[in-house]
Amino acid sequence: MADFLHHLRRRRRRRLTQPHKAPADQRVAVIGLGRFGYSLANELMRRGWDVLGIDTDARIVQKYSDTLTHTAVADSTDPEVLRQLGVHDFTSAVVGIGSSIEASILISANLLEAGVPTIWAKAVSRRHGQILERLGVHHVVLPEHEMGERVAHLVTGRMLDFIEFDDDYALVKTVAPGSATGRPLGESQVRSRHGVTVVGIKRPGEDFTYATAETVVEKGDILVVTGKTQAVEAFTELP
Repeated sequence: MADFLHHLRRRRRRRLTQPHKAPADQRVAVIGLGRFGYSLANELMRRGWDVLGIDTDARIVQKYSDTLTHTAVADSTDPEVLRQLGVHDFTSAVVGIGSSIEASILISANLLEAGVPTIWAKAVSRRHGQILERLGVHHVVLPEHEMGERVAHLVTGRMLDFIEFDDDYALVKTVAPGSATGRPLGESQVRSRHGVTVVGIKRPGEDFTYATAETVVEKGDILVVTGKTQAVEAFTELP
């Protein structure tokens, strides 16, 4: 494994010295059409992207050939195969393989060497994710881990939705705590007292609107709140 990673790092150094060209169109190659890969490919198609779905299993490719824009039975660990498919001209690529960490790493390295502008890759463990990041993959996703954390936050409090970003920063949808109701946000001093910012508010039967210092929070309102994760968690637990 050490020799394998050393080889990939040498290939990455060679890639970084070559000119980089980013295509203007919205084409994405999704490699690995398991549940994660197909769900993502289908949603991208719904949003108007031109999708190429790639898998080594002919039965899977046949199953989705009528629903995806383009499909191919191919071994993406071979850089020549990716070149023949024209993946180097795509705007983005997603590596959705979880069954083989070595294949995931090698395919990601092939995409990086091909100069694909934006590469996303699914990781099945933190160690796997760290290796992908060291290779230079632009976005690493740990779907099981991230979903587990998200659901834990929803189960343990009044949160209706929870998204955590880098640098310990979170965006939360929550029922307004009683201590923040009945007064304008500027008067209740939510930001200075609790270290969070209320950016949106929704009343029953109404659409979400932007929150201002003059917005009066009422009982039953749904708030969109941002801030450091610990501060946001504490705010949602207020009486």
